[in-house]
Amino acid sequence: MTQPSQETLEGRYRALVVEDEPDQRELLRYNLARNGFEVYCAETGSRALAILEEQTPDVIVLDLMLPGMDGLQVCQSIRSRTETSAIPIVMLTARGEDTDIVAGLELGADDYITKPYSPRVLLARVKAVMRSRSKSDGNGQPAGDEPIIRHGDLVIRPERFEVSIDSKPIKLSGTEFRMLVLLAGKPGRVFTRAQIIAAVHGNNCAVTDRSVDVHIFWLRQKLGSAGQLVEAVRGVGYRFRDAES
Repeated sequence: MTQPSQETLEGRYRALVVEDEPDQRELLRYNLARNGFEVYCAETGSRALAILEEQTPDVIVLDLMLPGMDGLQVCQSIRSRTETSAIPIVMLTARGEDTDIVAGLELGADDYITKPYSPRVLLARVKAVMRSRSKSDGNGQPAGDEPIIRHGDLVIRPERFEVSIDSKPIKLSGTEFRMLVLLAGKPGRVFTRAQIIAAVHGNNCAVTDRSVDVHIFWLRQKLGSAGQLVEAVRGVGYRFRDAES
């Protein structure tokens, strides 16, 4: 039997696999389990949401094509709940169409994989979306005495995973939040899309420039009038303009 790689997570993390095909579900479970994950499995979206009432996994692998409630509806429900809104989501899609991928990213998925996929690629993607949490306190919250980031009425508390505007909380996905912290933490500096991907997902994550643009679009929408602080620099990337400048 092949031994787990040295990059296993040693049982420190939990994954929820949502896949209706039994063979695919077992393959996902096996590959995640042998790399140190405690794995929960659900064959339907409703079952996945029921599990999330009792458990808080560190990552969710979510198939797009599910009976009844489809993956997009499940993703939307997960992001709408305070208790689960920050859990990284990796979508699985057999369609491979841009419209499906963009729809998932718009609803808050952190990454996607098109079937058929390599188990090694799956693990790399899962680890990439979790990598930004490697310095967390174990509950998905960044640890340490990180300073509060303020720009006018916009207040970002990295250690609490909180964003507010004029004292009103703003709900962001994990990827949107990390992008905001990156840009707002260094106002005026221009980040290329490649730099944003590396900072948010890790250097080895195959995330497209288009997915960055989609996340930035929804970040701006959720920030309302403060969204104009996130500026596009044509042909380069994005920067954050200080609200007081």
